[in-house]
Amino acid sequence: MMKEKIIEQLRYVIDPELGINVVDLGLIYDININEGNVFILMTLTTPGCPLHDSIVGGVKRALADIEGIKDIDVQITWNPPWTPERMSDEALRQLGHR
Repeated sequence: MMKEKIIEQLRYVIDPELGINVVDLGLIYDININEGNVFILMTLTTPGCPLHDSIVGGVKRALADIEGIKDIDVQITWNPPWTPERMSDEALRQLGHR
């Protein structure tokens, strides 16, 4: 149930470059919850993304008000690299690909 709340809140974190949320873009690789400590493994669309801090900060702010969360650790990974195939049908539709 906590994981669903987290995913729901992450839909409010928009990649400013594409205007699509990080969940539908497929940027969230893993969510681990352990006694109120949340670990999120995610990526960005490009390694040189200038919005790195902005997006990570957005993720932390989106989850900060969820009851029961004590700490939020967001880690960026480039392995596996993000590809457009990770996007949801909704994201593809928003970009005009469906």
